[in-house]
Amino acid sequence: MVLSSPQSQRLKYLSLGILVLQTTSLVLTMRYSRTLKEDGPRYLPSAAVVSAELLKITACTIIVLVQNNWSVRAMNQQLKEEIVSKSSETLKLAVPAGIYTLQNNLLYVALSNLDAATYQVTYQLKILTTALFSVSMLGKKLGFYQWLSLLVLMAGVTLVQWPTESMGESEQKVLSASSRFVGVMAVLMACVSSGFAGVYFEKILKETKQSVWVRNIQLGLFSFVLGFIGMLVYDGESVRQSGMFQGYSAITCVVVVLQALGGLVVAVVIKYADNILKGFATSLSIILSTLISYFLLVDFNPTSVFFSGAVLVIAATFLYNYEVNASSSTAVKV
Repeated sequence: MVLSSPQSQRLKYLSLGILVLQTTSLVLTMRYSRTLKEDGPRYLPSAAVVSAELLKITACTIIVLVQNNWSVRAMNQQLKEEIVSKSSETLKLAVPAGIYTLQNNLLYVALSNLDAATYQVTYQLKILTTALFSVSMLGKKLGFYQWLSLLVLMAGVTLVQWPTESMGESEQKVLSASSRFVGVMAVLMACVSSGFAGVYFEKILKETKQSVWVRNIQLGLFSFVLGFIGMLVYDGESVRQSGMFQGYSAITCVVVVLQALGGLVVAVVIKYADNILKGFATSLSIILSTLISYFLLVDFNPTSVFFSGAVLVIAATFLYNYEVNASSSTAVKV
């Protein structure tokens, strides 16, 4: 089912705009938090992932409570009917929840081992994996211009993030070959997991009439449990010695809030748009984050290559939307 009403269109592009701002802020703050030198232990990425899921569950629960006119009994009844009574459907979310948890941890690993340019360029492979999974799992048909726009987008993002000699050499001297390999593998695994989990969740959302916020509570519960288990397995000793919230600072809290907000915004985007359009919004955020880095952090000098890439990304976005508006045959069948 494709939402085409003016209100749905406004909600779609509003959610995409918020996603651009959220993704831009998250990349900048996460990278800063993982490279900031502080006294004492650094915060645990696994603990940050668990905290973000707990915050997301809380936010969604409040939203469901508001939708039920602040009636706790009505909210509990709704959650019981849609989560407990439909246990078979609830269990389906264990798959994307586990993958999302893995993906969130992988992004911390990637940003701890790669410079921002290499990370952002490589991570755009998720657009391609998402398109392939959309075709294979949802039966989505992409037209010629959509496939062409994906290629143009990839070329544009690569040009935008292509490191200059000064950028590349300065950070490559710091990063060892082994850490770069770990970072690249983490990004590649995150790309595949992001594409599969995103399309899988899209399929579930668009096949049912269940509230997107209830779905996020279900997803968050699985992610919280799996993330907590993962934290105990991989960082159990550190947690026992210094606690789960070791190394937390104001910037860490901002990262956690932005990551939790991202899960909510992405759910709305998937409900009213699709994963590929979400990928374009993420790509546009790369341009925005680069501009912010130049004007505020003064760590990027734009070149003609950057401007060429920016033009390609914008052109690809219009090309993709042209194909969608020109023909309704590309809609997802549900």
